[in-house]
Amino acid sequence: MKIAFTTTDKGWDAQIDTRFGRANGFFIFDEESQTENYVSNEQNVKALHGAGVQTAQSIINLKVDALVTGNMGPRAFQILNSGGIKMYLAEENLTVKEAYDAFKKNKLKEVSSPNVAGHWM
Repeated sequence: MKIAFTTTDKGWDAQIDTRFGRANGFFIFDEESQTENYVSNEQNVKALHGAGVQTAQSIINLKVDALVTGNMGPRAFQILNSGGIKMYLAEENLTVKEAYDAFKKNKLKEVSSPNVAGHWM
């Protein structure tokens, strides 16, 4: 399974970013190959419009199976859901490592609908 985490920085010790569309970046962990990668989301951090939509498409292009984030708006949810990506919510003060451990123990809530309105910041 390939999992993306919205994050404020690089690495396992980085904090989960509660913003999806305007997250600083994504920590990607591929469980099969045991590889990790950081992908910047710099192009959407200060976007005037469509940050969630553009970020959702970027996540789909990364071919991940699951996404762990702090919040999910309606348009991004719709795009990721149609792309077959499972979405999970993590608490604000978790590190990527803590969120991954919670994910593995089935302690993260799977997103079945958006939990914030569009244009949430």
